[in-house]
Amino acid sequence: MARALYIHWPFCEKKCPYCDFNSHVRETVDVAAWESALLADMRAEYEVVEGHGGAEPLTSIFFGGGTPSLMPPRLVEVLLREAEQLWGFAEGIEITLEANPSSVETAKFGALALAGVGRVSLGVQSLDDRALQWLGRLHNAAQALHALETAQAHFERVNFDLIYALPGQTPDQWQAQLARALGFGTAHLSLYQLTIEPGTRFASDVRRDVFAPLDDDEAAELFAITQNMTAAAGLPAYETSNHARAGEESRHNLTYWRYQDYAGIGPGAHGRRGGFATVRHKKPENYLRAVNERRHGISEQRHLAVGEQASEALLMGLRLREGVDLAQFEARFEQPRDTLIKPAKLAHLQSIGMMWADGSRIGVTAQGSPLLDGILGELVADDLVQA
Repeated sequence: MARALYIHWPFCEKKCPYCDFNSHVRETVDVAAWESALLADMRAEYEVVEGHGGAEPLTSIFFGGGTPSLMPPRLVEVLLREAEQLWGFAEGIEITLEANPSSVETAKFGALALAGVGRVSLGVQSLDDRALQWLGRLHNAAQALHALETAQAHFERVNFDLIYALPGQTPDQWQAQLARALGFGTAHLSLYQLTIEPGTRFASDVRRDVFAPLDDDEAAELFAITQNMTAAAGLPAYETSNHARAGEESRHNLTYWRYQDYAGIGPGAHGRRGGFATVRHKKPENYLRAVNERRHGISEQRHLAVGEQASEALLMGLRLREGVDLAQFEARFEQPRDTLIKPAKLAHLQSIGMMWADGSRIGVTAQGSPLLDGILGELVADDLVQA
């Protein structure tokens, strides 16, 4: 059962035009009400885990959002203390909190570290002021660099995010920015190509011809630059968009992409434990109402058929550089491997350099990585995809 916990804080100072995460802007936040609700939701999730085979000590906790660095450090401390009392903490637990580089949030870094946060993930997004303004960010490049310096002084581990493949961005521009980013010496970088997500303001802008996204060939060139430069700097991609030195990979990311169980609490949080997928109410007010009425925030809990679990595990695991072990999948899901993947397709993809195989372990090559979605569509058995 779940050895990882995800806590979602849904509030932001401003909704970014590219963001499709569950984030909300509110003039005021009743911290006492949220403390009570999150604690109740956590206890309810623990009771489920404990009732199905017992809870093991947590190996990771991840505060995501929204903007969890807007949380009062005392609330973070209270939630961590409760999690430790319920589950217990494994030795070396990784506790991560996402943060934005505003001066208000940066001032909290010392208190957040004292509360128990050991790893911070900074939403820098760009080192260029004009790009930050276009992306709708509230900070500038100087504030981002100050936040990064402050984070490195307070936390054991620091990651920061950058968005690339912006409209009009050239290979030289991205290469220069990435070289600068690598020079800060963090052991982990999250580097995302701009994706136009449905329902965002950017999606509306594209429909209205306000701007045109970078075309696929140009974006692929920037992706190749990203892979080459990070690998040369000792931070190869361990997942499509995440790069780290060996041993510095995000434990939360690995839990998710390896399809391991995790509990999720807070508005809109997803969880997966014991063959069930859970989703919490998205709207903050609905979430609070649900917790007050039922002592948990679950809006949907669904049992996953074995075929669906196997399909999801393949689709996620093949995003990792380590790939997946088909022998382990056969044992875990009690499915013959030729019902998991199409052997002929695997052989073909290997022959053209898109995939590799080592014994029972298979994965996508660097050459195939830019075409990952298409490869997965071809490779995963139809019965699993439809399950």
